[in-house]
Amino acid sequence: MTTGTRPRLRFAPSPTGYLHVGGARTALFNWLYARKFGGEFLLRIEDTDKARSTDESTRAIFEGMEWLGLLWDDGVVYQGANLERHQADAKKLLDSGAAYRCFCTPAELDARRREAESRKEAFKYDRRCERLPRDEVERRVAAGEPYVVRFRVPEGTTEWDDMVHERIAFPNKDIEDFVILRSDGTPIYNLAVVSDDIAMGITIVMRGDDHISNTPKQILLYRALGASLPTFAHLPMIHGLDGKKLSKRHGATAVGDYQHYGLLPGALLNFLALLGWSPGGDREIMTVPEMIELFSVDGLQKKAAIFDPQKLEWMNGQHLSMIPLEELELRVTPAIVTARLATEEELVERRDWYFRLLDLLRVRSRTIDDIVRQAGPYFLENIEYDPVAVAKNWKDPVEATALLRATREALAQVSDWQTEPLETALRSLAESHGISAGKVFQPLRVALTGLPVSPGIFEMLIQMGRDLSLNRIDKALAVLAT
Repeated sequence: MTTGTRPRLRFAPSPTGYLHVGGARTALFNWLYARKFGGEFLLRIEDTDKARSTDESTRAIFEGMEWLGLLWDDGVVYQGANLERHQADAKKLLDSGAAYRCFCTPAELDARRREAESRKEAFKYDRRCERLPRDEVERRVAAGEPYVVRFRVPEGTTEWDDMVHERIAFPNKDIEDFVILRSDGTPIYNLAVVSDDIAMGITIVMRGDDHISNTPKQILLYRALGASLPTFAHLPMIHGLDGKKLSKRHGATAVGDYQHYGLLPGALLNFLALLGWSPGGDREIMTVPEMIELFSVDGLQKKAAIFDPQKLEWMNGQHLSMIPLEELELRVTPAIVTARLATEEELVERRDWYFRLLDLLRVRSRTIDDIVRQAGPYFLENIEYDPVAVAKNWKDPVEATALLRATREALAQVSDWQTEPLETALRSLAESHGISAGKVFQPLRVALTGLPVSPGIFEMLIQMGRDLSLNRIDKALAVLAT
């Protein structure tokens, strides 16, 4: 990379499936670098695999990145539209002698591969077509004989200073003359990537370390095409809790799934940022602006990162508790409406009450779905009672009925529906029965919400209001009587 050049980085997914969290992590690191160091973050859709690439997958990539807020600079580049340039670069390599035509058929190559295996040797292309006389090559091309284009790997060693792994070197003798153009004239991955990165002026290639083995081939192509090398940074792989490469067997791996599970984009970005990078100082919870400010290459790590879904949920809970209520409202309202708890118009009419409810419920929530589940009792006329909560707190129906009746009478006498009078009434009731206040609170909690866990009992009573609270106790008594 030329000193003083404005950094240009890219994220280059293949549209053959959903946006994987590993891809999102790669996009995030490229985006953070560009934003931190005044660079550009570009998006390239590598759609050369026409059989597997779909418009639906392309849309999923766009939607996932837009939801995360990883917006790219400039227009999207589609690799499949650059076929003529890829072919022109292959011809340039042929003309310079850096590549040659290979007429070996797949069947011939398979036979030689099997022979090598029978001798317990690793198969490597033997360059026989590289030694063909020029007039024979021209004759076979003129006759329409199919061929691929192979890159002639020079002697020596190919090495580079990796941003993450420092110095990496590959002996060229271990790299066979690799194909860069198929017999149908379409480019192989390594040529297409190098051709596009040169054309896009990419100065930093930041990607997963599963690409390390491709890098020496790409460096050789850069040099043969007379282009400057970008700086390479190979990020650690993401593993599941079992130490194996993250896959569907570990649960959700699509960004879209986490969106629908009720996670905040900022929380997912925060979680992904820590998979292979550390801001230092044992810091974990960060907003996006804080991540940009703290991001540095020194914090990139070599070892594989572990994807822990429980930690992601915990982190999401931390973000739920810290984002502005206005932003939380935008995230929760569609879920409330979808759950048919209220209409958007009803929430607007009770906006102050609704904001207090959100502030109350987010403390004990890890996802937006948690907030919606806890919100039900504040909207619904009838609620369901959690069997575990009932078994624990209404264990003796006769005793629970008597206590709830006494509780209702005590609350009905409270004229000023505020924390202090409510607390005085319930604690006096507990004292008169010779029991702890918790013995009054827990059966009441189940009566009000049907849930084993909720906000503080007095906060909940105030939020529900007098009429709904007393009505809930009446319905609980009716249920206990059946």
